[in-house]
Amino acid sequence: MTAVVICPPDEQAALDVYDRALSRAAGGAEATLVLRGADGREQRFDAAGWCRADRPGDAGLLDRCTGATLDVGCGPGRLTRALLGRGRPALGIDVSAAAVHLARLRGASALRRDVFAPVPGQGRWEHLLLADGNVGIGGDPAALLRRCRDLLGPHGRIHTELEPPGTGTWAGAATLRDTTGGPGAPLRWAQIAADELAAPARAAGLRIHRKWTEAGRWFATLARA
Repeated sequence: MTAVVICPPDEQAALDVYDRALSRAAGGAEATLVLRGADGREQRFDAAGWCRADRPGDAGLLDRCTGATLDVGCGPGRLTRALLGRGRPALGIDVSAAAVHLARLRGASALRRDVFAPVPGQGRWEHLLLADGNVGIGGDPAALLRRCRDLLGPHGRIHTELEPPGTGTWAGAATLRDTTGGPGAPLRWAQIAADELAAPARAAGLRIHRKWTEAGRWFATLARA
């Protein structure tokens, strides 16, 4: 399959911010990202956490991926590599060149792809991961979940990470910046609180199969309705 990478021109600056943060984190430097959501609130993320071999709370996600798994927005390949280490087939995809490079360096199978573009194995994946806030990709959770449903096999499952209950759900225009003082770069993103998942899931033709928490993180497994 020919490589297909889609990054809207108006979001290239945000992708550049993300790429630089990952590269700094991989080199051991401070790499904090600040996401300002459509609701006006800011969240800080330590890119170094994504570059580690594991994060507290990963185990439940990995345990549920018992077959071929597509890791959407794989970042530096933490989860993809862990699944391969368990002897399970897994592929990571990410629009970030830095992320794919780092994922491959750690031995993960990764391709530079947009989830909305052609992806290997469409309609055959047994499991799909949306970890580390990646349910926000594209700024339209129902559209993303619908696309993920189409990537799954008939009995496939989506395992997604959510925000804690009561923190609110939003979708749309956001900005991403680092802590060097530069302006925020625009991107379309979203956040789903664990107690507000039902509506976007239903709009995507999915049902909530199970919810769980681990190490202060919130997750849900989705299946076809």
